Amino acid sequence: MAFKLKGSHILAVALAGGLGLWMMAGDVKIGGQSDSGENAAPIAEREAERSAEIFKVRHVPLKAEERQQIVLVRGRTRADAVVTVRAETAGVLEKRLVSKGQQVEKGDLVCVIERGAREANLAQAKAQLAQAETEYNANSTLKKKGFASNNRLTALKASLDAAKAAVASAELELQRTEVKANAAGIVQDPIAEEGDMLSTGGTCVTLIDNDPMLFTGQVSERDIGRIETGMKAEVKLITGDTATGVIRYIAPSADAQTRTFAVEIEFAPGSGVRDGMTAEARISLDAGKAFRVAPSWVTLDDGGAIGIRTVQQDGTVAFVPVTIVSQEKDGFWITGPEEGDRVITLGQEYVVPGEPVETAIDERYADQLAAAGALQKSGTAQ
Repeated sequence: MAFKLKGSHILAVALAGGLGLWMMAGDVKIGGQSDSGENAAPIAEREAERSAEIFKVRHVPLKAEERQQIVLVRGRTRADAVVTVRAETAGVLEKRLVSKGQQVEKGDLVCVIERGAREANLAQAKAQLAQAETEYNANSTLKKKGFASNNRLTALKASLDAAKAAVASAELELQRTEVKANAAGIVQDPIAEEGDMLSTGGTCVTLIDNDPMLFTGQVSERDIGRIETGMKAEVKLITGDTATGVIRYIAPSADAQTRTFAVEIEFAPGSGVRDGMTAEARISLDAGKAFRVAPSWVTLDDGGAIGIRTVQQDGTVAFVPVTIVSQEKDGFWITGPEEGDRVITLGQEYVVPGEPVETAIDERYADQLAAAGALQKSGTAQ
């Protein structure tokens, strides 16, 4: 059977022939070298030439700004005290004179416990006292006339004193049926209802003392050394209302789990301020110099220290450790650099300290440039 050539076969043979002729006429480079190896430079030389090229970066001169530093503390409001008014004697609650939400002053009568046999006990004690006084006085007269002994008079005196003590005890027990507030505040739950049987120490009413109100929160180890009692703070409630307060207490020891310190800020109660509301406090520190930088400018050195890379006057790169004093929407506020330091804004991750670079002003940050008085179109460092 005769073999029949197709057009595709002819085309394939033609392409293969043309490719072979081209390969025979040209240079084939394998592994970065020509087939002859005479005209190409070694790889080491080419890498050395490339490393000798100066890397180009962009920079912005730093300008220090006067900044009021703030310590932000999140927490909640708390009443100065929650006082439980307790019964000092057992009995049935006969009358409660206050209701929830009512303002009570210290010493106000809030509950009355049924007197029951207490009045009878007092009457009996008074009768016994009268009898003891009569016997003592009569024997005292007889003693003066020589008709009574000293021992008899001494025993009657002891009976008289006991009768007086019994009267005082019965009067005190009767007074305890009137339960009075031992602090000023607003009545809240838990409270007893009329007819409840109260035991000694049982709750009659609960008072919340909201003057002053307190803000309680936790301050980190890093910031605890920057605040002290007596410093002013602005407390902002979740409702948007604000109040000015004063730090009155800083815990002497940290929480074992969170390593934070409890802080109490005292402020005057206002409209709508309730116990347990979410709030935050802003504690103002002394104003100081700081630099505002973009987060992308901040980097780490080989040891993990936080800092920025700058271009020195000799055109080499330097790493400057910094302290971040606060983080805001527009970037970081840092301390550590010097006024006028040229911080690298573009290319900082590709250079190392001591490396020479070619730098130019980064005009993308016009506000920093204007603040530093360095808004210019020229590019190369002096």
